[in-house]
Amino acid sequence: MIIINRPQKLVEGDIIGVIAPGSPTTMDKVNKAKNSLEELGFEVKLGESCYEKDTYLAGDDNLRANDVNEMFLDDNVKGIICLRGGYGTSRILNLINYRAIKKHPKVFVGYSDITALHIAFNQLSNMVTYHGPMAGDMLEGMDEFTKKSFFYSIQAENEICINNPKSSNIECLCPGVAKGKIIGGNLSLIISTLGTPYEINTKGKILFIEEVRERPYVIDRLLMQLKHAKKFQDAKGIILGDFKDCVPKENEDSKSLEEVFNEIIKPLNKPTIYKLKAGHCNPMVTLPFGLNSYMDADRGVLISNI
Repeated sequence: MIIINRPQKLVEGDIIGVIAPGSPTTMDKVNKAKNSLEELGFEVKLGESCYEKDTYLAGDDNLRANDVNEMFLDDNVKGIICLRGGYGTSRILNLINYRAIKKHPKVFVGYSDITALHIAFNQLSNMVTYHGPMAGDMLEGMDEFTKKSFFYSIQAENEICINNPKSSNIECLCPGVAKGKIIGGNLSLIISTLGTPYEINTKGKILFIEEVRERPYVIDRLLMQLKHAKKFQDAKGIILGDFKDCVPKENEDSKSLEEVFNEIIKPLNKPTIYKLKAGHCNPMVTLPFGLNSYMDADRGVLISNI
């Protein structure tokens, strides 16, 4: 039996490590993110990658990987929040000490390019992670829904009922009930794992996908690659998150995103929910990866830690 490493919940006063495993940002934004986390009641330890810039990367690969490893091995650090996504996380997957991380599970939060680490930690360290807001999203604070969902997920000890804001309904694309651990993240990053030692394993799981600023034909191509790789076939259910700005160009002869989903996802007859506010969106749901979960697509119900 695989033992799932669920990290201890975060409480006020805990030290949060902030790292940039992908792209860099400005020191002004780093300081604003640090201040925002402190206003939420945490102490903050900034990793070296927060200070570095190497073209489109936050320092070289070894530096960024060392940041990840050292934050997990520092017993004073109780949780880790990524500064931003961008690009670069997949470059350090072979430099991470997954065995050590398995022995030191911590709350780990991020999305977008951070998908590569979510999948690796879920599968190689058997660790629960959280697909949620990054430190760079907190520059001006968080809206009330995003803040509540964030704390609700990272502090929960019992079942986690995952809901959209009241103004946004979760929709059913394919009816049915699914049980399994949620795994996934950004669609492009999921695709980039295929054919590598870090390839996503969807067997018996609920697959979550989201994307940003890709036209419908690109989404079509990526979904077809997942289909041909049997990732949908292996999954128990599917969650379609936010697909921000995934629209055709003006006057482009194109299918709509809904048509793409209806042509590729719907015929799979897998329980599928649509329009969960998780991904590149605001407000944003914090979604736990790696916990046993229950999804009733007909009712738009999603519960983790069952």
